[in-house]
Amino acid sequence: MIETYNTILNDGQDEIVEKKSRFIGYAVPVSTEDEAYAFIEKIRKQHYDARHNCFAFAIGSENTLLRFSDDGEPQGTAGKPILEVITGNEVVNVCIVVTRYFGGTLLGTGGLVRAYTEAAKLALADAGVHTMQFMKIVEITTNYNDSGKVQYLLSSSDAVIDGTDYTADVCFRVAVPVDGLDRLIKQITEATSARASIEVTGEQYR
Repeated sequence: MIETYNTILNDGQDEIVEKKSRFIGYAVPVSTEDEAYAFIEKIRKQHYDARHNCFAFAIGSENTLLRFSDDGEPQGTAGKPILEVITGNEVVNVCIVVTRYFGGTLLGTGGLVRAYTEAAKLALADAGVHTMQFMKIVEITTNYNDSGKVQYLLSSSDAVIDGTDYTADVCFRVAVPVDGLDRLIKQITEATSARASIEVTGEQYR
C-alpha cells in the first residue's frame, strides 16, 4: 500500500491559440477506464465539429494503466505529450482531453507537441493537483478530565478531527496518517495513563 499519491479532485479547463488553431484542454478526475472513455466521448460529442480530440489518461496508483491517442494528428505529437504532462506531474486517476480546432496553418511536429503540452498543462493547473494520503480512521474515547490532553495532542499532530461526541465520555473520531499512528497512540496512552480507549475502525485515502 503506497502512503501518498497525486491526483485531481476537481475538473479543470483552459485553452491556448497557436497560429489561429485553438487548443482547448480539459482535465477531469476518473477512477476507471470506463469513466475515462465516457468523458472522452462526451467531449467528442460536445466538439463534434473539431478536427481532433486527443487524450491521455492514467488510472490506479499502483500498476498504473496508461492510455493515449493522437486522434489523427501525426504520431507522437498529441497523445504522448499529453501523457507526459500526466506522468511528469506523477498524477493518477486523471483524464486529459485536448480539442483542436484547425486554424488553417500547419504547425509542424514541434509546434503541435508544444501546443498540446501547454494546453494539457494549463488544464491540469486549473484543476489543481492534490496529494492523497493513506489515513487510518481512529476512535479515541476518554473521560472528560483527560479530554483536554487528548485534544491538545491531536491538534499538535497531523491528525484530522472528523468529529467529537460528548456523552458519558468524550469520543474523538480522527483520521491519522499511517506513519504517525504508532507515535500518536503512544503519546495518548502516556498522557492518559492508558485510560483512553483507542480503536482503529477503518482506512482511506484523503
